Amino acid sequence: MRLFVMAMLFTVIAFAAEPDFSTVPGVIINHIPASEERYVGSPTIAVFPDGTYAAAHDEFGPKSGYFTGAITNVFRSEDRGASWEQTARIEGALWSTLFVHRGALYLLGVDKEYGPVLIRRSEDGGHTWTTPTDDSTGVLAPEDYHTAPVPVLEYKGRLWRGVERAATPGKWGVIYQATMMSAPVDADLLKASSWTFSNSIARDPAWLDNTFHAWLEGNAVVRRGQMYDILRVDYRPGTEKGALVRVSKDGKKATFDPDRDFVDFPGGAKKFSIRYDKKSRRYWTLSTPVLQEYPGVDNSKVRNSLVLMSSRDLRKWTMHKLLLSHPDVEKHAFQYVDWLFEEDDIIAVSRTAYEDGLGGAKRAHDANFMTFHRFDNFRPMAKLKLEYAK
Repeated sequence: MRLFVMAMLFTVIAFAAEPDFSTVPGVIINHIPASEERYVGSPTIAVFPDGTYAAAHDEFGPKSGYFTGAITNVFRSEDRGASWEQTARIEGALWSTLFVHRGALYLLGVDKEYGPVLIRRSEDGGHTWTTPTDDSTGVLAPEDYHTAPVPVLEYKGRLWRGVERAATPGKWGVIYQATMMSAPVDADLLKASSWTFSNSIARDPAWLDNTFHAWLEGNAVVRRGQMYDILRVDYRPGTEKGALVRVSKDGKKATFDPDRDFVDFPGGAKKFSIRYDKKSRRYWTLSTPVLQEYPGVDNSKVRNSLVLMSSRDLRKWTMHKLLLSHPDVEKHAFQYVDWLFEEDDIIAVSRTAYEDGLGGAKRAHDANFMTFHRFDNFRPMAKLKLEYAK
């Protein structure tokens, strides 16, 4: 009898451990079960001129190479995101942005937590990649940088991208210094000499009435000829914020005025990407604001709702529509979303924490999926308004 009960118990456990992705929203690009102690990070997406998509994510967690030489997985879709195949597994790539330039695919980030700024190029659609070994093959700046998959913006004959100098050793966030990097569009992007780095601005804990902790994951955005590095703000007492750092036309000088350049930004305590749409004359973002109160949970950890949001001037932001949501904040999230315009739609990739039939994500932050999403006909949504709780 005892053997029968044990056999039945093992059968139940085996049955319960079967993967079940049936409730996961969007198209699953990759899944890593929490039991592997490797988590999905840094989703990024790019589109080739022929309409082929490329996407990538890195891995973090106890059994990843996060601290020594991180792994980034690259994927490709030839059917507008309906299905995906993996094309590469790159060693020594973390917090990286995919972008297409002059027909080639690039990956720009660092190699590990607070590593050097690196860039790689693929000439065959993401299957094979150059290897950064020195300042002529993709090593653009020395050690100690932080970043994320933020936009690479082409403007006035240059490519622009935000990064953060990490003045290690020190605590997370406290060491981050806002920086802009740029290069001529016709330069060899693998050469360090092609790139200009602005001065780096350290945080001041006295900002925001002595409540400012950190800024990070800055976006290159232009308004009326002024280049900005718009950063996520780690500020927890009240309404989420963004910070607008001004960058000179030559990319060498960054300045910040704390009295005028903090703005209310729903979802600003988490990573976001901002892009300008000429048709609507609006700046758009997909953010993760706090849509209702969660007592005892700081706003930087609430990532269970993805919202479409826009602005005409980068200072006043309006939430328009709830795109993805789950009531649980502990083990569900749609975060670090990278996205692009595609005609009348927005296409996006998300670091998604969700049920998988195997116990789900370890926690909301430690995602177990990268998912692809298409949000149809986004421009008319500018007429909608969604309430904001915090």
